[in-house]
Amino acid sequence: MPQTSKPALKLREQLHAIIRTKHYSLRTEKTYWYWIRYFIRFHRLRHPRDMAEAEVAQFLTWLATHKNVAAATQNQALNALVFLYKYVLQQPLQHIDGITRAKKPRKLPVVLSHAEAISVIGQLPSPHRLIASLMYGAGLRVSEACRLRIKDVDFNLHRLVIRSSKGGKDRTT
Repeated sequence: MPQTSKPALKLREQLHAIIRTKHYSLRTEKTYWYWIRYFIRFHRLRHPRDMAEAEVAQFLTWLATHKNVAAATQNQALNALVFLYKYVLQQPLQHIDGITRAKKPRKLPVVLSHAEAISVIGQLPSPHRLIASLMYGAGLRVSEACRLRIKDVDFNLHRLVIRSSKGGKDRTT
């Protein structure tokens, strides 16, 4: 990738500061910066403050038609640009309703029956079987199982305390 100009570095610092104050994840920051840079390069290094809804729509259309990105990817790019204009440049996109969000195809989830789940768990080697059984029985996400500590297990009440669950909230199960 070509080296970014000084205004882009300044923009990067502004983005970083605002994302930190809003407590967004580092991954979100990296993803947003990726799409902002892509947008700037697509428009031949024009500064985003000199562009508006028309350029955003043009970029998103190009992503869908020429790059064949998935609907979720196109929406991710739009979210990054909406964040840029609303919070970093403080000039919200006025006619965001005119920019149509891509529709994700609706797929039915594949759900294993109880017997199938037990069969799969039964095929796992010993330490992994325990973790998978705990995840299945308590409805844990992988990240929650990885963060689980002995102090989070209440043997008397037969429950787990899941700390910093999705959305940064604690919960019990």
